[in-house]
Amino acid sequence: MRLDAFLAARFPEFSRNRVKDLILSDAVSIDGATVDVPRYRVRLGESITLAAPEPVEAEPEPQAIPLDILYEDDHLIVINKPAGMVVHPAPGNPDGTLVNALIHHCGDSLRGIGGVKRPGIVHRLDKDTSGVMVAAKTETAHNGLAAQFADHGRTGPLERGYTAFVWGLPNPLIGTVETLIGRDPHNRLKQAVLDRDGREAITHYRVDDRFAADRWAVSQLSCRLETGRTHQIRVHLAHIGHPLLGDEVYGSGFATKINTLPPPAQTALRTLRRQALHAALLGFAHPATGEEMRFEAPLPADLDALRTALSAQSR
Repeated sequence: MRLDAFLAARFPEFSRNRVKDLILSDAVSIDGATVDVPRYRVRLGESITLAAPEPVEAEPEPQAIPLDILYEDDHLIVINKPAGMVVHPAPGNPDGTLVNALIHHCGDSLRGIGGVKRPGIVHRLDKDTSGVMVAAKTETAHNGLAAQFADHGRTGPLERGYTAFVWGLPNPLIGTVETLIGRDPHNRLKQAVLDRDGREAITHYRVDDRFAADRWAVSQLSCRLETGRTHQIRVHLAHIGHPLLGDEVYGSGFATKINTLPPPAQTALRTLRRQALHAALLGFAHPATGEEMRFEAPLPADLDALRTALSAQSR
């Protein structure tokens, strides 16, 4: 059995992700020797010690940043994240993040939840992706939600749906992209589809609408994640030749296509200043009650303006 799975089974107060972090931070020893490899295979007769540190206060400061709250109770909070908001502090984004806003809104209830620097966070959206997110307000809720996200909805009700605007018309109109994804060997800041040594990534898509004229075509897709890799939708759609509009990282080869659009659509896309991706749907089981919950967020104003401009010029 893997070391992280072994410890998570014996210490249910910690999620498997939390156990993995503890192993990587040298908090686990086997027969007196530190082991920092989560996939280490446990052997019969070994003596394993987990020295979990006491939770400390989150480093980020509380900041009075407005939140679009879709739902909240004593266990969790569901918000509609705007584009441009970073989820948690990181180099280059020390404050102004969702975590800063949550600490201000929730107060001491977030202290120590899930670790130190990312209290309550069980999943992420890219800075420039808008839409529905859930955060935990208790350790129990964090563990329950983290387990659902780790399972990716294979055995439970977790569901993540996205709206995407892409160049061209995917064929087939309904399909699945299944690859390995890992860090791009040529650019450490990007993810890429790999032939080996990547992690399984599965994205299901459906074409919901098509906008086109003589020189251009854009499709509106619904995407559903079966796995949760970094930049997964962006990487997969670029991989099949239909990158997101406005994606300067994975759609740079399509940058000049904006000039084929009619002027109103060009203006809407230039005003967007981000990838055209929105987390429209999030469903999960409430970690305390088991109730199946489902939340939707409508297209934000910038994507709605893009869609309107494309629709008006399509034929």
